[in-house]
Amino acid sequence: MEKMKELCHCLQDPHLVARFQNICGVRGTFTTTSSSKVADRAHSHNNGACHHRVAGENLSNVGAGEGEKMQTASAKLRRRIADSNVANNFKDEGETPSQNGTAVSAATAGGERVGVGVRSGSAQDLSRAANCEESQVGGVLGPPGSSKVKPLRKNSLTGDGGQEFLIDNRFLYYLFTFGTELGNETFYITFFPFITWNVEAFVSRRLIMVWVWVMYLGQCTKDVLGWSRPASPPVVKVEVFYNSEYSMPSTHAMSGTAIPFALYFMTYGRWEYPSTLGFILALCWCLLVCSSRIYMGMHSVLDVIAGFLYSILILCFFLPILDLIDGFNLTCRYAPIIIISLHLGLGLFSFTLDTWSTSRGDTAQILGTGAGIALASHVNYHLGLMPDLTPDQLPLSMPALSPSLVAVVMLRLVVGVLVLLATRALMKAITIPLVCRAFRVPTDDLRKARQHMEVELPYRFIVYGTVGFNVIFLVPLLFSYMQLS
Repeated sequence: MEKMKELCHCLQDPHLVARFQNICGVRGTFTTTSSSKVADRAHSHNNGACHHRVAGENLSNVGAGEGEKMQTASAKLRRRIADSNVANNFKDEGETPSQNGTAVSAATAGGERVGVGVRSGSAQDLSRAANCEESQVGGVLGPPGSSKVKPLRKNSLTGDGGQEFLIDNRFLYYLFTFGTELGNETFYITFFPFITWNVEAFVSRRLIMVWVWVMYLGQCTKDVLGWSRPASPPVVKVEVFYNSEYSMPSTHAMSGTAIPFALYFMTYGRWEYPSTLGFILALCWCLLVCSSRIYMGMHSVLDVIAGFLYSILILCFFLPILDLIDGFNLTCRYAPIIIISLHLGLGLFSFTLDTWSTSRGDTAQILGTGAGIALASHVNYHLGLMPDLTPDQLPLSMPALSPSLVAVVMLRLVVGVLVLLATRALMKAITIPLVCRAFRVPTDDLRKARQHMEVELPYRFIVYGTVGFNVIFLVPLLFSYMQLS
C-alpha cells in the first residue's frame, strides 16, 4: 500500500509533466516575479506530489569532474540570462515555497528557461543547455527555430490570456493541439452530428448516451475531489481555458477513451471493416488525447491514467445495458417526462457540489444535449422517422468513395452545422434575458449573471437541449426537403 501511495505521488508530480513538455520542445518564459507569485499561490493547496532535492543538494552527489562541468555550464548560463534580462537574481542553492507539494529550486522559479521541465540540479542537463547553440526569441533564450506562442484561448473563468512560451517542435505543437480539441465543444458539435447524418442514427444516439454519462461522472468526481491543476512553474501552461477547473480525473482522457472505443464496439459486426484497423485507430485516438493533456500542462500523469481507467470502468458497466436504456427511451410513453426530470435532477445535484465554475456550466450543457437527443429519438420513433435497420439488413458495407458522395457528405455537414450554430445563437439570445428576468438577476454583466445557478442551469439546459433535439429531428427533416437524405 505504501508503494502504491508513493507511486501515485510521483505520478502526480508536476516535474514529470514539465519533463514531458521539455522533451516535446515546450519551453517556459517565466520571470522571477511571476514565478514566485505562482509558487506562493500553489503553496496554499499542496497536492501531495513527491518532493525533490534542489541543486545544492544534488551537487554533493555529482563527481568532481561533473561538478566542474556543471559550474562552467552554470556560469555560461548566468551570463546568457543576464544579457537577456530574463532574471535579475540567480542563486545556485535554495528553495521557493512548495508548489502542489513539489520543492522547486530557486533557479527554476527564477526564470531559467532550461529549468522548465528539467531538474535544475542535473549536471547533464545544465551542460547540454550551456553547450547548445541558442538564439533569442523576443528577448527570451531559445534554440534556433523556436517560436514564441501564447495560449489559443483565454481562461474561461478569469479571462486571463496566459503567459507566452517557446515552441521548438511545431509539428508536435499542432498535433497535440488537434488532440486536445478532440475533447472540446467544437469537436462535439461537428463529430456527433456527422455520425448521425452520415453514418447511422442508431450508433450516434447510443454513443452520445455513453458520452453524457462518462462526462457527467467525470465532472462530478472532479468537484468532489477538488484537486488543483499542476503547478506553474515548473509546468508550462500551453492551454489556460480550463485552468480554473479542478484536475482529477482528466475528463478529456475520459471522453478520449470512451468515444473511440465505444464507437468501435458499437460498429463491430454492424459495419463491415477490418476490426484490427478499427481497434488501432481507437487506440491512437485515445493515446493522442491523453498525451495532449500532459503536453498542454493541464493534467498530471496520474490525472490522465485515472481518467482512462475510470472511463473503461464506466464502459464495462454501461455498454451491456445500452439496449435496455435505448429501448426505454424510444418506446415508453412516459419517457419524455422521465428523461427531462432525470437530466434536470442530475444537473441540480452537480451544482451543489462546489461553487460556480465553468465545469458546472459544461455539466449542464452535456446533460441538456443528452436530454435533447433522447427526446428527439423518442419523437422520431413514434412518427416513423429515421427508423432503425432490421437485423436482415445488417451488416452494412462501407460505400465506395466518389466525388459525388464526398460532396453530399460535406454539404450535409456544412448545412447541418450552420443550422445548429444558428439555433445556439438564437436560443442564447432569447433564453439568457428571459431567465435573468424571471429570477430577477441583473444583466449588466452576463458573466456574473451566469454564475447564478438559477440562470446557468436552465440557460444551458434549454439552449443545448434544443441543439441536441435539432441534430436528430429538425436537421434530418431539412435534408429530406433538400433531397440530401
